[in-house]
Amino acid sequence: MDPTDPRRHVVETADRLFYARGVQAVGMDELRQASGVPLKRLYALFPSKEEIVLAVLARRHALWEEGVRERVDRAGTPRARLLAVYDHLADWFAEDSFRGCGFINAFGELGAVSPRVAEAARAHKRSFQEYVAGLVEAAGGPRELGPQLCLLAEGAQTTAAIAGTPEAAAQARRAAEVLVRAAMPSGDPDEPAQSTREA
Repeated sequence: MDPTDPRRHVVETADRLFYARGVQAVGMDELRQASGVPLKRLYALFPSKEEIVLAVLARRHALWEEGVRERVDRAGTPRARLLAVYDHLADWFAEDSFRGCGFINAFGELGAVSPRVAEAARAHKRSFQEYVAGLVEAAGGPRELGPQLCLLAEGAQTTAAIAGTPEAAAQARRAAEVLVRAAMPSGDPDEPAQSTREA
């Protein structure tokens, strides 16, 4: 345990456990054992399990944004930046620990009973939609292209989690390329190596 930041340590431990097994399957006593933080200290840091879940989601949101932006920033053209979103998904889906979108998972478990968790999930998805809308605008695409590309990304996450394979990222990328070309027929196309990239 990192003695300088026990709150961060608890959140990282909870994130690992929740993501692997689900929020409701992990009790506070198990979190105490896994983190090495006494139960009394846990409740001093987080008054309720819901507070831990919200902190985990905030961490996941920051990691998601960092990962997507890093991958997109490596792309060379505005169109390539749109498709780089799916390259980030391909990298993520290939990780051994991939279990789907943590926000979708948390919403599925707790959305009906925890308005705060539901709103955290909605805010995360809105943020992604706004980010993609900005990429579309920078590429000179029509406004309706953004939600379409987001739907492909969201569907790929769910499909990859259920199938247990990363192929959905490449499939979504190819579908996104078709949408981008249809919405923006003029301009320089992406290089063939990018257009046919497999996850």
